[in-house]
Amino acid sequence: MTTPRTALTIAGSDSSGGAGVQADLRTFAAHGVHGATAVTALTAQNTVGVQGVHPVPASFVEQQVRSVVDDLDVGAVKTGMLATVEIVATVADLAAAGLLPNLVVDPVMVSSTGARLLDQGAEVVYRDVLIPRARVVTPNRSEAAVLVGRELRTVDDIADAAQWLAASGPELVVITGGDPAGEERETVDVVATDGDVVVHRSRRIDTGNDHGTGCSFSSAVAVGLAQGHDPVGAVDRARAFVRRGLAGAAHWRLGAGHGPIDHLGWSRTHPHTPQERT
Repeated sequence: MTTPRTALTIAGSDSSGGAGVQADLRTFAAHGVHGATAVTALTAQNTVGVQGVHPVPASFVEQQVRSVVDDLDVGAVKTGMLATVEIVATVADLAAAGLLPNLVVDPVMVSSTGARLLDQGAEVVYRDVLIPRARVVTPNRSEAAVLVGRELRTVDDIADAAQWLAASGPELVVITGGDPAGEERETVDVVATDGDVVVHRSRRIDTGNDHGTGCSFSSAVAVGLAQGHDPVGAVDRARAFVRRGLAGAAHWRLGAGHGPIDHLGWSRTHPHTPQERT
């Protein structure tokens, strides 16, 4: 067996295992990629919500990153929850120094249950300092609205926001999160490069188990870049991966709220688990 490629996640830890570095590592493993981590925050959370957040000092986040890249041949890096202005700025400095190849920025600001996961004011540092250093940026619709400073009411609004963000430096921007006019029926992902926009529409999968989908999607994009795919190909593969994960976990009963997706294809390899028969 050849040596696996390596990807690095710079993100927060999810104590329930559904999102954050835990979802990132499962996504990397599902694609045969070795995962390294720089943990930005500890969280106390479950499928119902976030009960506490304990950020890591920015200097120690930097030390983790440098320890990894000094020793391992990192093929791609993704960021998730960065928590504080200082951490966002530190990661931007590391990117500017050329230490974060094939950088995928997932600008995590609010959890799927509504808990704020980012300092007030850090959005400006994201937009003006970090995002221009990224190769791919993967906000959801709410995050994109914060970054561009206006509501996104239509698919055209989302497309304009994606183009605006792409013009700041990233090779590709994909805004996920559905069509504001038809969220119950379909999902809409808007993919923009500097000068081109493609809208992907898919039938919505009927499931409440969608915790960590954004983390998993951005991690899968990083995997594609680490494996040599171009950004468009990496995004296409990541979209398919997340849809398989959503479908696979649709009938799981993990916790009382939003459970995780099926990163590792357990529903295909173990289709008759006791939890699925309940």
